[in-house]
Amino acid sequence: MAFDDTVLDHNSSFKIELVRRPYRGNAHEVIKGIGGVTCVYINPAIDQFWIIEYRIYDPDRDGKTKLDHVRERLSNALADKGLPFRGVLMDSWYAERKLMLHIERLGKVYYGPLKDNRQVDDSRGERGYQRVDSLNWTDDEIRHGKTLHLKDFPKGHQVKVFRLVLSSKRTDDIATNDMAQDSTQATQEVCGLRGKIEPFHRETKQVTGIEGCQCRLARSQRNHIGCALLVWGRLKQVAQETASTLYQLKHGLLDDYLRSQLRAPAIKMLLA
Repeated sequence: MAFDDTVLDHNSSFKIELVRRPYRGNAHEVIKGIGGVTCVYINPAIDQFWIIEYRIYDPDRDGKTKLDHVRERLSNALADKGLPFRGVLMDSWYAERKLMLHIERLGKVYYGPLKDNRQVDDSRGERGYQRVDSLNWTDDEIRHGKTLHLKDFPKGHQVKVFRLVLSSKRTDDIATNDMAQDSTQATQEVCGLRGKIEPFHRETKQVTGIEGCQCRLARSQRNHIGCALLVWGRLKQVAQETASTLYQLKHGLLDDYLRSQLRAPAIKMLLA
């Protein structure tokens, strides 16, 4: 199961009730938009994923943070839906103490990158805390990870951290409570599953028109977003059944309409 947040672009809007000014990661800037938290269920055995739940980020009305939404969605997935899942994948924004300990109490494992300035101790108290990006790594630790303590976690609480080299300019330090994990390569493969959530966000924005509603009322925006996600779910089901993509389905509908109109135009042009 993977969690992530997204922003629906409404940068030209001024009076839509749900619009805030969140940071949009792919734009690398603060924009005007509607924020949401999505929960995607991933089955690596068949290489498929589905959206399970989503929540609109609206702290002015419900007083909930994004972390509150994630905790509630996790509890709901277990208690109400009874979904069988082993672990939770998240980004550095959600890899914080309360949520990580909450996942452990649920009996699940987590994988999430730590922010570069996260304070950790890999010396069992001998040297004190330091930034995770300043740790020294032996060749064996690079292959099999290292065990350390995160600041503000309960005394004696240990997690496993793996350093993933993603490019010449970027490394991620992945924390997990899966203490049986001893392979950096396997950790990278697990974290790679979280990438499934990016196609979901891209498809909803490019295929369903989820960002296109200009209604001002929050209720209308919520209805539109809900309908757009239902459309995505149905298109995904048909795409699986027909071995095609959501884009092929959508453009196929437009192609059929264009051909029918060329053969018999519904609105005919009058020549003077």
